[in-house]
Amino acid sequence: MVRDKGKLIVLEGIDGAGKTTVAKALVDELKRKGFNALYTYEPFDKELISILNKKGSALGGIFEALIMAADRYSHIECLVKPALRDGMIVIMDRYYYSSLAYQGAHGVPLEWIRTLNSFALQPDLAIYLDVPEEVGLQRKRSSTTRIPYLESSKDFTKKVREIYLDLVRNGELILVDGTQNLNRVLLECKRLLCLKLGLLC
Repeated sequence: MVRDKGKLIVLEGIDGAGKTTVAKALVDELKRKGFNALYTYEPFDKELISILNKKGSALGGIFEALIMAADRYSHIECLVKPALRDGMIVIMDRYYYSSLAYQGAHGVPLEWIRTLNSFALQPDLAIYLDVPEEVGLQRKRSSTTRIPYLESSKDFTKKVREIYLDLVRNGELILVDGTQNLNRVLLECKRLLCLKLGLLC
């Protein structure tokens, strides 16, 4: 698919890392600068999220990965691709890296998850907001999450974070320290948008 002016930017991290706040702030900043920008998120489809919350805990990581992939395919085909074709800058709160981290932490082989998600578009920029698991869990107490059971255990969240950090080491994600104050995090993310994509310079 030819994207022309469209760009796909992804923010990743454990719950409480600040993804949603930063993603929405970046969209607002892009719009102020005259760009056509869109905020979206995963998981996306309310019916699939409901199925996952009802059955995911019992059926485990493979079921989670399959439902997440189905949700992602629908999301890409129905929303993301049309937006990119229209030249929009799409800021996505979670993407297939979340499947690698969360379902990988449940013991699902990462290569199988990669194959399952081989339809996914490659982002132009993928940022990982890193916070220790105890910080994320503390912040999460005052916020909401779409799949609560995946964010309830410190030990599990630690495994998720370790996979994310491996993805950083592999060069798939760019790390930004999410423990900094919000203005500093936003400044670093805007610097990456400028450096990598020529946006917000």
